[in-house]
Amino acid sequence: MKIIDKVFSKRNTVLLKQLVVTDFKLRYQDSVLGFAWSMLNPLFTFVVLYFVFDKFFGMGRMAGVEHYPVALLLGIILWNFFSEATSLGMGSIVGQGDLLRKINFPKYIIVISGTISSLINLLLSTVILFIFAVFNGVTFTWRVILLPINFLEMYAFALAIAFILGTLYVKFRDIGHIWGIIIQTWFYGTPIIYPLVMVDGFSHKISQAILLLPPAQIIEDARYNVVAQSYDTVWNYIGNPFIQIIPLLIVLALSVFAVFYFKKNSKYFAEEI
Repeated sequence: MKIIDKVFSKRNTVLLKQLVVTDFKLRYQDSVLGFAWSMLNPLFTFVVLYFVFDKFFGMGRMAGVEHYPVALLLGIILWNFFSEATSLGMGSIVGQGDLLRKINFPKYIIVISGTISSLINLLLSTVILFIFAVFNGVTFTWRVILLPINFLEMYAFALAIAFILGTLYVKFRDIGHIWGIIIQTWFYGTPIIYPLVMVDGFSHKISQAILLLPPAQIIEDARYNVVAQSYDTVWNYIGNPFIQIIPLLIVLALSVFAVFYFKKNSKYFAEEI
């Protein structure tokens, strides 16, 4: 309880709120559309990928998946959040170097503020997703109320990576370029554009391995909960319950490691930046 009280103390909460507000103002400063760009970016990406892969190549029809456009948009929105949150978290400590040298406060607040900004963008984009899903004829079930759990898991995973990347970036600036390559490769290695069933047709073991990685597991779970129950999830795709929980264990283990790694190195940030 003492740890929780310390993390969510009034002083820390006020500082966190101020950093989030400042980040939003700076990000969309001098922009005509302002924060609307947070919703337009995934929509533009969706339009391009939808016309190329569905209209031209008929990927959704070939795989026989339900409401492919909605599933594609949901995957893009979740991946954009993951990519943005980890990238902003990575550069947050270095970006706030002057503040760190002037004021003594918990360093983790800086990383969390960047990821919260991305989380707000995710929630705004989700509104567009549901409007699009209604017009696309998606029939929602009670499982839609499980979507916040998918968001929470993705946030925990992104935050853990952000803590690790933010710590590494203080010492090694090359991490920024390396992560850019990793995140781009990871995007095409995750069933966002293509349905998982297409990978299964090539290799069942590869499709299982992909689904055991948290981003793929979360995206497929979200599609199952929002779009249609015909989408494969780790819970109905893999029979062994001990293997099914691997994505959750990865998120948990990575979160624990990230907290200890960040805490161990944070006291040297002001000197190393």
